[in-house]
Amino acid sequence: MPRSSKKKQLTKRERFVGVVKDFMARRPHRSFRLTKRRDYARSLKLPGYFAFTGSVSKTLWSHKKIFIWLAVLYAALTTMLVGIGSQDTYMTLTNTLKDTSADVFEGNLGQLGQAGLLFLAIGSSGLTAAPTESQQIYIVLAGLLIWLTTIWLLRSVIAGHKVKLRDGLYNAGSPIVATLLVAVVLVAQLIPIALALIGYSAASSSGLLSGGVATMLFWVAAALLAVISMYWITSTFFALIIVTLPGMYPIRALSTAGDMVVGRRLRILLRILWMFGVIIVSSAVILIPVILIAAGLTNVWPVVGNIPIVPTTLMLVSVSAFVWGTSYIYLLYRKVVDDDAKPA
Repeated sequence: MPRSSKKKQLTKRERFVGVVKDFMARRPHRSFRLTKRRDYARSLKLPGYFAFTGSVSKTLWSHKKIFIWLAVLYAALTTMLVGIGSQDTYMTLTNTLKDTSADVFEGNLGQLGQAGLLFLAIGSSGLTAAPTESQQIYIVLAGLLIWLTTIWLLRSVIAGHKVKLRDGLYNAGSPIVATLLVAVVLVAQLIPIALALIGYSAASSSGLLSGGVATMLFWVAAALLAVISMYWITSTFFALIIVTLPGMYPIRALSTAGDMVVGRRLRILLRILWMFGVIIVSSAVILIPVILIAAGLTNVWPVVGNIPIVPTTLMLVSVSAFVWGTSYIYLLYRKVVDDDAKPA
């Protein structure tokens, strides 16, 4: 009699146990237990911080025509759907700062200090009121499309393909639903930091941060909440890249990204924090001179005050920073993948 070729069907419990065992084998860390270094030490050879930052900028600059037009196109699209910062709001901030800081700042240093404070105010407010529900949807969709288009173009040019911007615009949007689901996970992982910020606002208004043990306990709790969010989002940034691969599902992308960062999460997190630092400093280097030039021109020709020079520059800088940050994350992901592919 021929043997049956049918495989034994596993029960739901057996499948669940198999999934758990596979996960435990891939993740060496155990809660409240010391993990031996041999179980988590992993290779991660990366260029230095400045060298890698320069490499990202060089990659974009070598295909500057595509990526500059990408930034301009999405800046124009966002302007049409959402709008740019209000020039009236900017002028109000400028006049208020001049009135309140007249006795604090003096001479050229005073002008520079005022421009710096304006940059901080603009960076925190964006010169816009609270967006409507439809504008919020447009902002999310524009952000996802910029992310997907940048990744598609980078993946193609690094592979040596000759592509045009329209190719990325037409082909990059296919994984938008899967990417949106991973982005929702990222937002959920930021809830601890949001709770810390809400707690800080409440504590400041109630006088809890005036000193003493209560202040110390608050900052310890806030730091722990921030660490939790940063621990989670480190792998989720990579999941946002992985989910753009053909046939990839969100859960699988999150699992794969988690496996990639095991044993080197802190080193990757520091690179991501460095990226945000570079974006903030670069934005200040661009916007502060523009603020000073706009203020000088307004003093000479008051009609210039009606031209939204700073809001327009802010929009272009924001979109360009988003494209550069997306490229940084993608190329960092590629470095990690290449390091894993090297023979041990």
